[in-house]
Amino acid sequence: MNKKVLSREKRRKNTACLMLMPAVIFIALLIAYPLCTVLVNAFRHKNLINDAVGGWAGLANYQKIFADEIFPKAVKNTFIWTIACVAGEYLIGMISAVLLNQKFRGRAVYRTLIFIPWCVPIVVAALVWDWMLNANFGVVNYLLTTLNLVDKPIQFLGDKNIAMLSVIFINIWRSFPYYTISFLAVLQGISQDVVEASAIDGANCVQRFFKVILPQMKSISLVLVFLHIIWTAINFDFIWILTEGGPNYATETIPLMIYRYSMKSFDVGAASALSTLIMGFMLVLFVFYQRQRNKISESML
Repeated sequence: MNKKVLSREKRRKNTACLMLMPAVIFIALLIAYPLCTVLVNAFRHKNLINDAVGGWAGLANYQKIFADEIFPKAVKNTFIWTIACVAGEYLIGMISAVLLNQKFRGRAVYRTLIFIPWCVPIVVAALVWDWMLNANFGVVNYLLTTLNLVDKPIQFLGDKNIAMLSVIFINIWRSFPYYTISFLAVLQGISQDVVEASAIDGANCVQRFFKVILPQMKSISLVLVFLHIIWTAINFDFIWILTEGGPNYATETIPLMIYRYSMKSFDVGAASALSTLIMGFMLVLFVFYQRQRNKISESML
């Protein structure tokens, strides 16, 4: 009997391994292999169109990117872009979720409409906003000048002083609905008895939010912030379509620098070295996330 049980368990394990093999092969080919290639190329001389360029580079690729005068500005812009977008998305997402959790007429319609920006593809959203903010024929400048709010059209994406702010605003507009829906799902799961009990005890709406509701949203907040820091920091297409890193590198970020090195200068070695820096930052961020996740889990026990 024991032999039959062991044989059955062995067949189950073999079947499970067989079923997992496509996923393992998929991960190995599309994730593990490219990742290892980037790590190796970071320490090699490699050119995308010139096979004669090769050999061990050591830290030469890192020295090249650190010596690049655009690198400090790109790092600064990446942090500003990431922190401002995530903070804005979180704040607006939280406010809109709280409002949509209230009972009012047409609530279901508003809940549906608010998710539309997230459903719009990044390319479509970027192209539409590029047209809307155009200084010559954009609808935003038309309204501002028609209403006499400005004397002349504003170069939203062409002025180095406001280009980054404009791109951040557009990204927040597109991404905050994801926070809204996530927060709203949690708010609907919070017991109203607890909220009503705190109201009876004399807590006003602000105190109820910070003392009762917000503590129960720590877990989802940590996950959302962590994911969006990663998605925003490595975002390439949104900024590239709107400004291509300009004007005068005012919106240049690390992903755009990687693209310039690899697809403009064809310097795969330098692009790989720059990519490893982002991977290192993400690794540190993941360790921080895991520790905070464990703390939240322990506090809930």
